[in-house]
Amino acid sequence: MHADRTNRAVLILAALVLMAGGAGVVVLSTGLFATGATGRAISDNVVSGAYVEHGAWLWPVTVAVALVVLLLAVRWLIAILFSTDRVSDHRVPGDGSHGTTTLAAGALAAALGAEIEGYEGVQSTGVRLIGDASAPRLVLDVTLAADADPDAVRNRIETDAVAHARTAMDQPELPAVIDLSVGRRSSDRVH
Repeated sequence: MHADRTNRAVLILAALVLMAGGAGVVVLSTGLFATGATGRAISDNVVSGAYVEHGAWLWPVTVAVALVVLLLAVRWLIAILFSTDRVSDHRVPGDGSHGTTTLAAGALAAALGAEIEGYEGVQSTGVRLIGDASAPRLVLDVTLAADADPDAVRNRIETDAVAHARTAMDQPELPAVIDLSVGRRSSDRVH
């Protein structure tokens, strides 16, 4: 979730800078504050003059700065597109005298998903462990049948499935987020 906030902050900052630059160009082109800028060419300015006069060293510096910006942008895109906040494996706490126990997050998710999908009124589930491996959080996305009782399903998930996950991970205080949504179909099961 922190990546979303960081992305929003960076994009808002970039948008503000670009809007301020665009507003400055509009103000200069209309002659609102300076009448001398309306008849001049875009290349007729101090920056263009500096590049003409000091181009031997200014162009390489500009290219180097552009490459740094490009590398930062590529790193940002890779982090957004290919990173995940999912936990891959969870090391079950213990004294370690007889070795360590590692619980694969995918196995836990598959087991919990199968268990929850067996509950009355549940159509589908999505289960994942997110956050830091030392302090994960359990996220359950559950789609209910149109005629399901959301309170009963939520209570059963909390008392059974989440309790089973906490026991398997040996984390009695494992935080769990349960997102319930109602599907369009009614339950296929006969009550």
